[in-house]
Amino acid sequence: MTTEWIDQGEVAAEAQADPAMAVGEPRNPFLVALGERVRTLRSRQGMTRKAVARAADVSERHLANLEYGTGNASILVLLQVAQALHCTLAELLGDITTSSPEWLLIRELLEHRSEADLRRARQALAELLGAGGDARARHARIALIGLRGAGKSTLGKRLADDLGYAFIELSREIEKFAGCGISEIHNLYGAHAYRRYERRALEEAIQIYPEVVIATPGGLVSDSANFNLMLSHCFTVWLQADPADHMSRVAAQGDLRPMAGNKEAMEDLNRILEGRSAFYSKADLAFNTSQYALDDCFAALRSQVRKELMLPA
Repeated sequence: MTTEWIDQGEVAAEAQADPAMAVGEPRNPFLVALGERVRTLRSRQGMTRKAVARAADVSERHLANLEYGTGNASILVLLQVAQALHCTLAELLGDITTSSPEWLLIRELLEHRSEADLRRARQALAELLGAGGDARARHARIALIGLRGAGKSTLGKRLADDLGYAFIELSREIEKFAGCGISEIHNLYGAHAYRRYERRALEEAIQIYPEVVIATPGGLVSDSANFNLMLSHCFTVWLQADPADHMSRVAAQGDLRPMAGNKEAMEDLNRILEGRSAFYSKADLAFNTSQYALDDCFAALRSQVRKELMLPA
């Protein structure tokens, strides 16, 4: 009750002081939502605006403008306000994991856990919520992940023939759904549309093929929903390669674009690999294809996959 009275008084004072609020000028929806979160977090802490402003080292007027969506604060000011409210910047900005008390409690349980603990928690949650696939069915679908040039298509086809499984390249299935090439999907419809087609292609592959080897696009791991679906329903193998091998293999396929400005292209490749490696490492098996000639590479991969799946060598 006291908090409500304080807020009303402060609103009245600020409406008088701020012409934008007084005349009702349109406000940016994001800034309005941000301001509402600041007020909610402040109320949750039981702090007055004056106390938050003092702790954040900003003026009350500046904080009032932030709370009512009339001020576009800098990222450093937002960080100071978050620290004053004893929350993360993500929570202040509206991260999905701050949208309810249950989300916050779950996040608290998982915070500071090791990667191994988080993996077990994810798998347990998937099983609890019915999002996990049957273990036996999962081991009959092998998904190859990794950057372009890792050998997913070449080794995937050989592996499928050896196991007597179907083989599909998910990129080709995406193009069938869209009725155009991958680059056209991005140029005409955008990244969100591409992810929808990717999801449909992956879901269909899981539904139609009980035994299959799937060569996946290198960027599939960038979409957490699609990656979760694959991890739940497929035995995943990360095909690794040295950056120079990635580059030379793509060029050998006839695509010379990566070789233009080779130094920059190699830097880009290293950055992409660095950004995705943490996701690729969630695979059930990692295999470096740079250590072998092609025939030896397939023989070693075949041996490891059969061993992991407990199939006769």
